[in-house]
Amino acid sequence: MPLPPPPLGPDGQCPGPAPDPALDDDRLVAARAALTQGRRQPVRALLARTGDDWDRRAHRVAVLAREPYAAAWADDWLLAEPDCPDAAVLLALARVRRALRGKEDPAPARAACRTAAELAPADPTPWLGLLQLERTGGPRAVRIFEEIRARHRDHHHAHHLMVARLAERRADRGPDPLHEVYEFAAWAAEQAPADSPLAILPVVAHAERYRVLAAHGFVPADPAACGHWRDGRSPDVLKAAFDWWLEWEHDDHPRHLVDLNFLAHATVCGGRGAEAAALFRRIGRHVTRQPWSYPDRDPGEAFRAARAAALRTGPCVPWPRAG
Repeated sequence: MPLPPPPLGPDGQCPGPAPDPALDDDRLVAARAALTQGRRQPVRALLARTGDDWDRRAHRVAVLAREPYAAAWADDWLLAEPDCPDAAVLLALARVRRALRGKEDPAPARAACRTAAELAPADPTPWLGLLQLERTGGPRAVRIFEEIRARHRDHHHAHHLMVARLAERRADRGPDPLHEVYEFAAWAAEQAPADSPLAILPVVAHAERYRVLAAHGFVPADPAACGHWRDGRSPDVLKAAFDWWLEWEHDDHPRHLVDLNFLAHATVCGGRGAEAAALFRRIGRHVTRQPWSYPDRDPGEAFRAARAAALRTGPCVPWPRAG
């Protein structure tokens, strides 16, 4: 018997793909499936194999920590192996996840992160958990961020988190082309190695600032309908990021699809449909929740509609000149 067709979205079209934080990491997907079945060994093997690839370790632990029973499972693992750094960091980020969802007080999550940091002093991942618990880009967040950078200078997830936190600063004052989040993103992109995906951070900063401005009513709720990506420095930032991507040869980075989604979103909002089409073809089905959910949208639907429009776009036209 043939399978029934998928339900149609509100516009009569098939719904967009559902975001999966595992992205294109097939080994992570398999380990996560084992975790849901209560099998420990695949997760142990995955984290042991990951070693000190800190960006990949943070990505994998954060995704595993999202599973509903990850905290209980990691707690049992730590009881069986009290000095296991992998068990400790998984427990820490699982408790952070519970705290962020309001299911647990933040204090035990912070304590778990500190314990994991003591068991593995070189690992920035427990500090990433502490940074996730910070809701603003204040002095404590900056100190935690520096602890992460001391262990991995170009930590991808931590830089994205700092951009999101800094974008919240002075949220009630409206658009500001000199806002500190733009300065931070430009600094981080400039100090990173030439082949680092942190080159995309200025685009991320524009998306995160849009999220905040839209939430406070300063710009329209439809990101493609406002001039946020077409005014001031935005076109130059977008062109530089897209040009950088054309030369980038490191699609093996564990979070490169996060960057491609931010860049595709920005090209759509900036009216660069042909460039967006090239990015959508590379992204495939791997939609991310951020930034397609900004400010309060269904990410799969927003991604599908933007992709469909971009793939109907004609050939590239020259970028507007600076100034």
